Amino acid sequence: MARAAGRPFDPAPELLRRAAEDPVSRVKLWDGGTPWLITRYEDVRTILADPRVSVDATHPGFPHTNAVSKARDTGMKTLMQMDAPEHTVQRRLLTPEFTVRKMAALRPRIQRIVDDLLDGMLDGPKPVDLVAAFALPVPSLVICELLGVPYTDRGFFQEVARTLVMDEPDPERALAASEELNAYLEELVLRKNAEPAEDLLSTLAIEQFRTGAMSPREIATLGQLLLVAGHDTTAGMIALGTAALLANPDQLDLVRDGDPARAAGAVEELLRYLSITHTEARRVAREDLEIGGRLIRAGEGIIAAKNTANRDPAAFPDPDTVDVRREARHHVAFGHGRHLCLGAPLARVELQVVYGTLFRRIPTLKAATPWEELPFDENAVFYTVRELPVTW
Repeated sequence: MARAAGRPFDPAPELLRRAAEDPVSRVKLWDGGTPWLITRYEDVRTILADPRVSVDATHPGFPHTNAVSKARDTGMKTLMQMDAPEHTVQRRLLTPEFTVRKMAALRPRIQRIVDDLLDGMLDGPKPVDLVAAFALPVPSLVICELLGVPYTDRGFFQEVARTLVMDEPDPERALAASEELNAYLEELVLRKNAEPAEDLLSTLAIEQFRTGAMSPREIATLGQLLLVAGHDTTAGMIALGTAALLANPDQLDLVRDGDPARAAGAVEELLRYLSITHTEARRVAREDLEIGGRLIRAGEGIIAAKNTANRDPAAFPDPDTVDVRREARHHVAFGHGRHLCLGAPLARVELQVVYGTLFRRIPTLKAATPWEELPFDENAVFYTVRELPVTW
């Protein structure tokens, strides 16, 4: 659903109307399916934590986003489409690699990446597209180092990732891109097995491939999820969050002083306010259940709208206002329950460093293009701005 003209940071008006008037209601999808749309905060949290709902995209009644997602999700099962116990087993492999402590230990390296990129921006011409010069390279460098993917290959995986997160009308093109990335990562896993380094793919190659627990293709599929999700979501939040702060100068003033606690608060508030996951959380009921006074039958699809949940006034007073002093950490931008985003600790550290550094080092940063001319991405899994020309 498209945003209203002049309100690029808000959920679609129809979603907001339903949240206010009919918070648990039927919607009609591209394939004729009529899943339930859940829009309020408490109901969304309840659904996301309920073991009676499934994320398995092969389950009859699952509400696929489009033909591409249906072909991709039923053809290549990842952690995001797994229920327990399969999900539990794979998540346990990765959880120790994404602890809050381990991600905090990456902060000095992330700080160097951010400072180096800003040095390049400050030495270059103005205006500059913040997306190309900063928002994309930061998470690219970080996730490449974490996984052990050569940064020289970033152009390849950025292009593939872009194809995978767009609402691409050609399923064959999206599946071909996914297969190309999987083949690349599978070969990389075999190289890591022969010559391991200090990175996640090497760890998986040694602990899973050598023991026979996982094949190189299974590790590659897991790597693809981490590479695409860890790259595109954070890049989108850097760009869109910066745009939102530039559009709210009083809040920008509060972040500019570089106080780490204020930067951390700004991250949580911007995650709540922007909720960039465009396709929302999709599930299918495995058993009959009641939510918001409505009976959802087994086999019926469910779409949990995290963006309207994060704008629910019952959970966040004055929700359409950005307030970086707000206690917003209970937002559902990262999901909730057993499928809470595995990379949330990494994303938080990256965004804290970015927002805590960008405006301190470039205190006069401003948009170089009128808001109404910015190209916001309506046709993508992750809502963001494709270009953000800035100057100072």
